[in-house]
Amino acid sequence: MKGPVRNIIQFMADFHADGKRLWDTLHQLAEIGGTEAGGVARVALTDADRAGRDQFVEWVTDVGCSIHIDRMGNLFARREGTDPNRDPVVIGSHLDSQPTGGKFDGAYGVMVGLEILRVLTDHEHITKAPIEVVSWTNEEGARFPPAMLGSGVFGGEFSLEEGLGAVAQDGTVLIDELTRIGYSGSDPCGDRPVGYYLEPHIEQGPILEATNTSVGIVTGVQGIRWYDVSIKGVESHAGTTPMDRRFDAMLSAAQVITTVDEIAKSRPDGRSTVGVIFSTPNSRNTVAGTVDLTIDLRHPDADELSRMNDELVQAANSMNPPASVEQIWYSPPVKFDTDVVEAIRESATHSGFESADIVSGAGHDAVYINRVAPAGMLFIPCEDGLSHNEAENITQEHSTVGAEVTLQAVLRLAD
Repeated sequence: MKGPVRNIIQFMADFHADGKRLWDTLHQLAEIGGTEAGGVARVALTDADRAGRDQFVEWVTDVGCSIHIDRMGNLFARREGTDPNRDPVVIGSHLDSQPTGGKFDGAYGVMVGLEILRVLTDHEHITKAPIEVVSWTNEEGARFPPAMLGSGVFGGEFSLEEGLGAVAQDGTVLIDELTRIGYSGSDPCGDRPVGYYLEPHIEQGPILEATNTSVGIVTGVQGIRWYDVSIKGVESHAGTTPMDRRFDAMLSAAQVITTVDEIAKSRPDGRSTVGVIFSTPNSRNTVAGTVDLTIDLRHPDADELSRMNDELVQAANSMNPPASVEQIWYSPPVKFDTDVVEAIRESATHSGFESADIVSGAGHDAVYINRVAPAGMLFIPCEDGLSHNEAENITQEHSTVGAEVTLQAVLRLAD
């Protein structure tokens, strides 16, 4: 066995994530913005988000990291390496949550990064490449759409002006709230070098748990298309307007919903969701004059997702009244970097953990970082596949496994 390989394997055998410490840290963080139902409400750039960021800064400062904040409020903790010419290995995810979110979505990845910093500090080991842990701003998009905004500006999907100018439903502007909570940084967003990026995350789906698999090796992410749909009919009296003389926007909306469901079910890897619907005048005894709704289509193959789009538009145009379909966002399918994927796979195999390749059904910050740096992800199971829910749950065992595999993958890439 060659010397460098033997040294890395020996190091990996000696250094391990502290599963209990990680578990305690996750629950301590969850107290910030904690809800009575056991979840968290740490929506982007609220006071709770600020408190979560402050806690993260305190923890990483305790292990000797320097803090760097870019103009989008993306928050980096840096631990220097021995080789000044190496770009950092970056671990991270996000600290913001849905309004009624779970403890682990996003936060797990950031806290795994923190645990890796603590392990390296415990053993006084300095990697060749610097190590950074990042919390991306506004991943969820629950307050400031679209989702993954901080990483999107970093990766070039959105301009800085688009990011800072994002507007919440109540008219609040992102830059104003970023400034208010004290996390409007001066570093340029996107200029920071990244050697490799790893994002540990809960699966947010049922596959790993159902197959009793400890680690999901994420090879890529499904493509996503979001649409706003508007249907214009004619308001009329529910009792006096014959069925054959109605121009019913709600009827077309029902047909859109069933069509979208059929489009996804007709292909094994298709996904479709109608998540929001508004009716006007919203009266029980008036035929709906206007219905507005949202559609989310997903597929791991770009060509197949395009065909789903075509089927939707064709069906919408054939309805009476017709549905106007506007695509408002497209995130192409992503294939993650081979070197990062293999580092995660080899680390899982070396540790003796059951693993399987998986394609992510959800969007993640790694999607945009993959455009500017080699990126990859790993998943751990979550109970019943439940996420974006206060009942979201993982086990301490799986939490530890994910941290261990991430640690060893980082060492493979950084040493």
